[in-house]
Amino acid sequence: MSSSKLELIARHLTTAELEAGLDEIRRAPRDEGTLELIVRRPEVDEREVLDAGELNLEVGLVGDSWITRGSSRTPDGSAHPDMQLNIMNSRVTALVAQHKDRWQLAGDQLYLDLDLSEKNLPARTRFAIGATVIEVSPQPHLGCRKFVSRFGLEAMQFVNSPLGRQLRLRGINARVVSAGVIRVGDVVRKIA
Repeated sequence: MSSSKLELIARHLTTAELEAGLDEIRRAPRDEGTLELIVRRPEVDEREVLDAGELNLEVGLVGDSWITRGSSRTPDGSAHPDMQLNIMNSRVTALVAQHKDRWQLAGDQLYLDLDLSEKNLPARTRFAIGATVIEVSPQPHLGCRKFVSRFGLEAMQFVNSPLGRQLRLRGINARVVSAGVIRVGDVVRKIA
């Protein structure tokens, strides 16, 4: 199904409907969760849902366009090394997207059932996905125009609110520390 058809399926939730989902989001596991979805972005606005993906120290998710997209947060516009991976809590994604077929529209590569809050995963915290290791970046991950068009202005205000930022409802940026293959269903484990 194309992105434009997926965007038409669900209506945008109100602030009250979004806030009603907070208890479920807060129930995400703190120390050990699950990799729920892998999405590769080969080109802008293109998505490939994968059963398995390779994480690489140089390019992040192999086949993803992160390395060629560049960043406004680097002096020369090159890809930001602390933004190799965009990761979102699957419970937040389920809430704003409303249908699993729409999760990929959030624009992230990895969707985890894990508490991504600043308190649980401060910057430089490491966690394992299967045999790989990922490190949380201090770079904030915030909603943008595309997020608004896909999920609504109230959804962006919800994820970017003071509480939304504390809980990191929009997600986190991260980098690969130890490469390898990851698979949907892999255990995600915070490293002490």
